[in-house]
Amino acid sequence: MKAIANIEFNKLPLSEGIMMVSQNICLDFPFIKVQHQLDSLVSAAKVAIDLQADNNSKIEQLIALFYGEWSFGPAEGVYSLSDMLWLDKVLSSKQGTPVTLGSIFLYISEQLGIDIAPAIFPTQLLFVAEKNDGSQWFINPVNGETLSLHTLSMWLKGTVDPYSELFYDKLEEAENSVIIRKIFDTLKAALMEEKKMELALKVCETLLTLDPEDPYEIRDRGLILAHLDCNHVALSDLNYFIEQCPEDPVSEMIKIQIYSLDNHPVVLH
Repeated sequence: MKAIANIEFNKLPLSEGIMMVSQNICLDFPFIKVQHQLDSLVSAAKVAIDLQADNNSKIEQLIALFYGEWSFGPAEGVYSLSDMLWLDKVLSSKQGTPVTLGSIFLYISEQLGIDIAPAIFPTQLLFVAEKNDGSQWFINPVNGETLSLHTLSMWLKGTVDPYSELFYDKLEEAENSVIIRKIFDTLKAALMEEKKMELALKVCETLLTLDPEDPYEIRDRGLILAHLDCNHVALSDLNYFIEQCPEDPVSEMIKIQIYSLDNHPVVLH
């Protein structure tokens, strides 16, 4: 398996990059099966969509197919967030997050020559396409709905800051490497919340392969190791974070954690 630190994610389909990192975290991740499922969706879409139509029409047809006939969409009922972030489970349940659903949709689009791109909005991933009049078309990857600038502004106020203003009507295409980092940051947090600490640690170590000196990733590794009673290694990571980010508001809480760990006996594994 190719070391993920050497992978040029921006030259690969987003879904493939996600799968490669997933396989690095879980050696039994069914890479070949998932790729076959994606290609089967592409084959079905080629039959269902008029590929001679203009780009806007092809997007509308794929939206109707993906979210309508195929019933992909947001999670419902009781579920684990981590299950919405593994592509094999998303393909099985047809429920996912903006990034996982978006990566599947984008793979189909790319194979069909449909011009649509991912963009990172402060609240979530969006699709961005160009309308026939030259303006930008914003689409929600969760359900395929068109998003107005007013809706995006309300999202910003409700999620980031009630005084936030949407000062732009153009969103730049996001690099796959950035999207992949965000999805696995979310997966790590979900696994920590679900108390799946060993797997969360594997995600953390994988992300550190991509950016070995990231103090926030090292901090998270330290917090996970503390949960696993690996206090000696945890202290090293948490102290590194304090040294690198002394002005961070979280630093005071980390100092309390360090004090607590200092008063625990070392556990040998």
